[in-house]
Amino acid sequence: MGKQALSILREHADRFTVCLLAAHASAEALAEAAATHRPDVACLTGRATAPALPAGTRWFHGADGLLQALDASAPDIVLNAITGAAGLATTEWTLRRGASLALANKESLVAAGEYLLPLARRSGARILPVDSEHCAIFQCLDGEAPRAIRKLWLTGSGGPFRTRDLATFAAITPSEALKHPTWTMGPRITVGSATMMNKAFEVIEAHWLFDVAPAAIEVVLHPQSIVHSMVEFADGSMLAQCGVPDMRVPILFCLGYPERLPFGFQPFDPQRWATLAFEPFQPRRYPAVGLAYEALRLGGDAGARLNAADEVATAAFLAGRIAFPAITATAEQVLAARPPRPLSALADVIAADAEARAEARARIATLPHPPA
Repeated sequence: MGKQALSILREHADRFTVCLLAAHASAEALAEAAATHRPDVACLTGRATAPALPAGTRWFHGADGLLQALDASAPDIVLNAITGAAGLATTEWTLRRGASLALANKESLVAAGEYLLPLARRSGARILPVDSEHCAIFQCLDGEAPRAIRKLWLTGSGGPFRTRDLATFAAITPSEALKHPTWTMGPRITVGSATMMNKAFEVIEAHWLFDVAPAAIEVVLHPQSIVHSMVEFADGSMLAQCGVPDMRVPILFCLGYPERLPFGFQPFDPQRWATLAFEPFQPRRYPAVGLAYEALRLGGDAGARLNAADEVATAAFLAGRIAFPAITATAEQVLAARPPRPLSALADVIAADAEARAEARARIATLPHPPA
């Protein structure tokens, strides 16, 4: 995501100035990007030693250092593509200051939408969704009255196991789960696309972004990943946003909004897609999606607990510690373990996240290792 965003920023260097670059531990990549874009500030959250940076670029490190770097650089637009709950503090910082948030960290709203959306309304911050599905819906809803919306349709490819025999799911290996049929993404989101926990998170995110009741959000399988999502209106009309599966398209839209900026990527050619298929969502194959509606029903810190458990279980699966079906099963057990608690501050979200991680690890410790 970061590299794709930087390629867009290079293309539009006359319009944008990169004031802050941050990464977790990719020191070499950060140094290379800093040499090209020469930001005022750079930060690594997972390493204390500074890489080689241009003269004049200030250095920060650690999770607190990222917030200090944001204070020092005061960006107008923040592209938050941090993976997992680690992106929460950056989202809160941006919304509290009323800056524009290009949000690619869906976990922010999954874990803390109940707290963050009121914060955005108070500060006047604009949230621009970078996720292809929510960016599609955002475009379809432009200028539409909320009362005109009948339903939001979130499309999903179905991942690599859309047609695999359910009886063999316990034998799925990490390498198989990391082979997404249409998108190139990081490990956690790729596995989340295989379990469709990623789609569950998108249901929660859509609820908060567009203020639509959970019952009016549907998931449909679309293997080609060309129709990124659809909106159904009260008059029976449907609008869909289409395009090649290239994350540079929603990144560019969000960075340029409300303008549409040109960029030299491969355009969408309808003649290449004589058939676009839409298939019913299969709850037995993808039980994770049902957890989204349960988390929304529960409210409070339920989303934070669901996300935390999935992060831990996904990491355990990738490490060969648990079988593929145990990812969703662990998340379901953690979600059901206690009643939800209200969210009034980021500290409440962080506490729920830490508690759920500990619960998930304890449950995973009791499970047998899958066969090698």
